Amino acid sequence: MNAIAMIEDGRRDFDFLHGEWTVAHRRLKRRGAGCGDWENFSGTTVCRALMGGICNVDENHMTERGHAGVAFRAFDVARRTWSIYWVNAMEGLVGEPVHGRFEDGIGRFYGDDLDDGRPVKVAFVWLVENPEPAHLSQAVCHWSQAFSYDHGRTWEENWTMTFTRIPGRG
Repeated sequence: MNAIAMIEDGRRDFDFLHGEWTVAHRRLKRRGAGCGDWENFSGTTVCRALMGGICNVDENHMTERGHAGVAFRAFDVARRTWSIYWVNAMEGLVGEPVHGRFEDGIGRFYGDDLDDGRPVKVAFVWLVENPEPAHLSQAVCHWSQAFSYDHGRTWEENWTMTFTRIPGRG
């Protein structure tokens, strides 16, 4: 085992995501408007490590929606935190990052952004089932996004994704 693989400072936290996945999306039809209507659609994700795992990138395709995007994650060794950036294929722009880490098996990441011109606080949460190497072929993970329009006093979950590993592609 090499020295990088033995480091347990958080830089390996997203190793579970490497590989190919089917994704069940659930997205709120209108954010920040008190809407309770959700839309469901499917997609695929392929994630790979860069620079020995200190960075990773995943490409997301939501074919039913005619949409795609890329998530790029980079680990800050000194702070022991991840920064996650999103590039929307429709605009081609790198969005504002969220920052955070995994603690007790839950990844929590926070940042500031704009939603249709309105300032929002953003929260991402990652949960992983069967993250151990022996169970990676059975891995399922969950991601959710929530926005706060009132500086973090209340939160509205507006997008969830359930990832299921494609057998033999992890």
